[in-house]
Amino acid sequence: MDLITLGRTLGFSFAAGVNLYATVAILGLAARYGWVDLPSQFQVFNHDAVIGAAIVMYLIEFFADKIPYLDSVWDLIHTAIRPVGGALIAVATLGDASAPVEGLIALLGGTVAASSHLTKTSTRAAANTSPEPLSNWMLSVGEDVFVVGLVYLALEHPVAALVVAAVLLGLIAMFMMVIVRTARRWFRRRAPASA
Repeated sequence: MDLITLGRTLGFSFAAGVNLYATVAILGLAARYGWVDLPSQFQVFNHDAVIGAAIVMYLIEFFADKIPYLDSVWDLIHTAIRPVGGALIAVATLGDASAPVEGLIALLGGTVAASSHLTKTSTRAAANTSPEPLSNWMLSVGEDVFVVGLVYLALEHPVAALVVAAVLLGLIAMFMMVIVRTARRWFRRRAPASA
């Protein structure tokens, strides 16, 4: 696997974890209209049913993401969908490969999509504690712009998308370690007080 394929794989998978339907719609439209010179395996996204379903689901998600608490329910439902979508996109991005390589790429794509999805989900849940809806709208629009930007970057400049995805995954891991350490300290302090 070269850097271009890896950059597209990580970029598309990360974007799919935030908004699967926008990612698939953009890939389908890019393949359909030849926005960039894509390998033949991207034709899997170039079907009327795939593009149409992705656009319809994106529109539903666009409105669901603007409503506090409904966005969290939507994200909860998509906890199973987005990682699988990220894995499938990763395998499609890879093209022809041996079964073990496809399996490894599916695991990588699913893990990356799950990481970005869980980060999005927890951020949106935290935003729901705010009484005003503006934060939800801003986050939702920001996520859409981010997904379009990352998919564009992965299409046009895959190595740059690889760097962006790697940095974001590193930040997610770093924040996760801080949260886990903080939670452990909090529980250690609470345990003697309750005893």
